[in-house]
Amino acid sequence: MKYALLLMGHHDDPDCGEDGGADPEEFFAFDKEITEAGVVVTSFALEDQDQAVKVSSDASGERLTTSGPFAEVQEFVGGGYIIEVDGIDEAIAWAKKSPGSAPGGHVEIRPVAPY
Repeated sequence: MKYALLLMGHHDDPDCGEDGGADPEEFFAFDKEITEAGVVVTSFALEDQDQAVKVSSDASGERLTTSGPFAEVQEFVGGGYIIEVDGIDEAIAWAKKSPGSAPGGHVEIRPVAPY
């Protein structure tokens, strides 16, 4: 089964730097471990929110674009993995190993819908 491991941070958390509070070397080591385990379908890291563009629509349906950063957003996705494992327990085990679950961040696990 495929799961998304979303590496989350929170702007209001003093432990949360741009890497979610963990040392980048810890992320490199985790990435090597999870990749060598053969469970990674794909992975990604996102640029800082000041590079983001939001597309929405107004009441008339006209599409609007807004450049980031977005002050109203306190929580952010810093990156993530799509993994293929036997079940939720294995996905949880990988999330617990991730430096993204260190103080200042957390890992959100979501099943990938089988469309």
